[in-house]
Order: sequence, then structure tokens, then C-alpha cells
Amino acid sequence: MSLVELIAQADERGLTAAALACLDRCVSLLDGDDEALRPLWGNLTDTSDPAAWPELLQQARDKLEPGEGEKTEEGDAGGQGSYGAAVLLARRMLADAPPARSTAEARRWADACSVAALQIHRLLDPIKDASEVDARREGRTEGMSPLVAAELRHQITVLELLAAHGTGGLRRALEVTTQGRRVLRAVVSRRARGRG
Repeated sequence: MSLVELIAQADERGLTAAALACLDRCVSLLDGDDEALRPLWGNLTDTSDPAAWPELLQQARDKLEPGEGEKTEEGDAGGQGSYGAAVLLARRMLADAPPARSTAEARRWADACSVAALQIHRLLDPIKDASEVDARREGRTEGMSPLVAAELRHQITVLELLAAHGTGGLRRALEVTTQGRRVLRAVVSRRARGRG
């Protein structure tokens, strides 16, 4: 089943987890620590209160708010090439998070985050991926670059875990996300060393 089909069939919790996972894998672009989004993950469990989502989301945004130096860089993202564009996409994922949990809003956010995360990985992959992100999401995977292929696998796995296991799949989804975050963090570090 393609990523587009999985998103179309997912429930609110699965969609929110999918979007959150995309953002979490890209958190190194926001200079965030690995725990910055953990309270939002906790809000997806059966024992949590969905009404707490807005406050938890605002706390995450406060933690990941850019400093003055970063704001200057972001404003000049066009001059930074692919890295600057990737940072802007990651910021947009966080900014677009819905203020309340609902299926319609979660689907919109999950879809936008899916596209943004794949585009980020495409921008940062040293091996260029010639196909558009939409083609990858629809299941056309020929000639996919390694970093984009890994991100596509992570997105599909998270949605499949939540569809099959509900909240029981959250822990494994978080593990998959952590693995993806490490991969992208390593790519970002290598780029930084290359620029240094």
C-alpha cells in the first residue's frame, strides 16, 4: 500500500503520530534536543487527555523557537541553498501543527508533514533524487536516493504500526522515529563539517 493510501485510511491518532514522527525526525534542523517533542508523543496514549494538546504544543514551540541569530539566517534562507530550505520546511511543520486534535486537522498536518519531511531528505541527500516527492508517496520508487528511501520507509512503518496496533504501536513508532532522527542528525553534522 502506498503512503498516500495509508494516510487516507489512518485514524486521528495514527495521523497525528505520523505527522509528529516526521517533525521529530527533522528536529535537529531546529536545534532541538531529542526530548523536545516527547510530551506530545505522551499525549497520544490511551491514558492521556487530548485537551492537553494545545498547551503541550505551545511548550514544544517555545523550546524550539529560533534564537535571534537563527532568525537572521532563516531570513536569508535563499542564500543558504538546500540547508536553509530544509530548515524552513522543518519550521513550517512545527508552525502548521493543529491547535487541537481532530481527524480532519490531523490528516491535513500528516499530509503536509509527509511531503515536507521527504523534501527535506531530498534536499540534504548528497545523491540527488530525480523524481518528485509526490511520485514517491504514490509508490513509484525506482531510482530513489538512499536518504529519501529511508524516510519513505520510516513514514510507512509508523502508519502501519499505528494501524495494526493502535496505541500499542506507539513505542515501536517512536523507536523508528529515533532511528530516523539519528540518520538525519548525522547527515546534518557531516554537512556542517564540510562547510567548516
